[in-house]
Amino acid sequence: MTAPHASPGSRGKVLVIDDEIDIREGLELLLTTEGYLADTAHNGGQGLEKLSANSYDLVLLDLMMPDIGGMEVLEEFRKRDRETPVFMITAYGSVEAAVKALKLGANDYFSKPWDNDKLIIEIDRMIERRRLEWENTHLKRALKQRYNFPNIIGKSERMLRLLDLVGQVANSRSTIMITGETGTGKELVAKAIHANSPRADQMFVAVNSGSLPPELLESTLFGHVKGAFTSAIQTKKGYFEVADKGTIFFDEIGNLGPETQIKLLRVLQEKEFTPLGATDPQKVDVRILAATNADLAQLVKDGKFREDLYYRLNVINISLPSLRERKEDIPPLVSHFFNFYCRENDKFLDDSGRSRLQFAPDAVQILMEYNWPGNVRELENVVERAVVLAVEEVVPVDVLPDTVLQASGVRVARAEGSPLPADASLFEIVNDFERRTILDRLERCSWSQTEAAESLRVPLSTLNQKIKRLDIKIKRKGEQ
Repeated sequence: MTAPHASPGSRGKVLVIDDEIDIREGLELLLTTEGYLADTAHNGGQGLEKLSANSYDLVLLDLMMPDIGGMEVLEEFRKRDRETPVFMITAYGSVEAAVKALKLGANDYFSKPWDNDKLIIEIDRMIERRRLEWENTHLKRALKQRYNFPNIIGKSERMLRLLDLVGQVANSRSTIMITGETGTGKELVAKAIHANSPRADQMFVAVNSGSLPPELLESTLFGHVKGAFTSAIQTKKGYFEVADKGTIFFDEIGNLGPETQIKLLRVLQEKEFTPLGATDPQKVDVRILAATNADLAQLVKDGKFREDLYYRLNVINISLPSLRERKEDIPPLVSHFFNFYCRENDKFLDDSGRSRLQFAPDAVQILMEYNWPGNVRELENVVERAVVLAVEEVVPVDVLPDTVLQASGVRVARAEGSPLPADASLFEIVNDFERRTILDRLERCSWSQTEAAESLRVPLSTLNQKIKRLDIKIKRKGEQ
């Protein structure tokens, strides 16, 4: 559950999305009079932009709008935010529309003309209810656990539940299996479990199960005595002995060979191992954490992984969601990586040492829509690249990697004035139309941005943002 966003001294921040200026102004006046902070959007497209760039305590959304209908806006918004309350408003009080809106995630439904007193009561009740739910949930979490996971970033409900689970299992002695796609942060979770366990002061040893041949891996894990094999010129401790009283993390445990699987099973069952070339077993107290992006159950069926070892390892399973399943975590992850890499590169830092960088709105849109096959690791690489290549505080679309742009159907590099290609994406078509429209209106208004904004019926600040985003060069008086 995300935190409420009301500013100090206000009852909450409300976004009104309606194409009728009288409705917008009337609601803005009503909300402001009642002590709310009010923001407005004149159509569905602008509403979605504001919902992507800002946080609100509640949204008042018109059902019938000319560009993007309220149902479409609601459906798109609910893909990334399931919690912020949305009240639908419409002149058409059909039961069918109300039922559909509620199924899509609307919290309530008001027909025009509505009772202002009742609307304010319901807004106040919904915002207060959400605040209480948030405070109750997070107070319970704070009282229930004392865990700190500074490197695991996420505000989505799935990540908060996962952190609760990590906190609960950290103090136990149980073996844990961490599953998830490549790049989801399995080793980070393993380190968090160790760091918040009674073993935190002891060794945490990570083993890449597929990086060593079987004979070398066994020597690395269990150690060897002098003369155990040709190159064993002296006795050497293995990871299990080094990590005694601590934690061993097996990354990609599905890659272990049959012989190593047998020896690992003995460690789990008997709490002992035998170094290569030795005759006497050694007792060991090690907690084992394992991770895989493979389907171990299928490997068991295929005879490639021992069933008894699988059940020994899979006592507690922690399944990490992919980044595409928790896209609401992309903004805080971007902010976290911007701070880290700006400090590392000593670029774009404010007086408090935090990053001043941010992605342009259209770049943010692409990041939110991209599927992230490489998950958090891929996002981190994208942000690091942006920090290295950035020349101003707002990072434009063309700094994003080609793989991200191509997946989004964007071709940034195009000669000035050249026609769109036949297979242009919707993103390119909309940008091209918007750019040509603004250029035409600026030329008609003798390049006066104020007059052009009035002519286009948009705030001057909105026009200036679009001019910057679309890289429109403003001509000065007298220029040809």
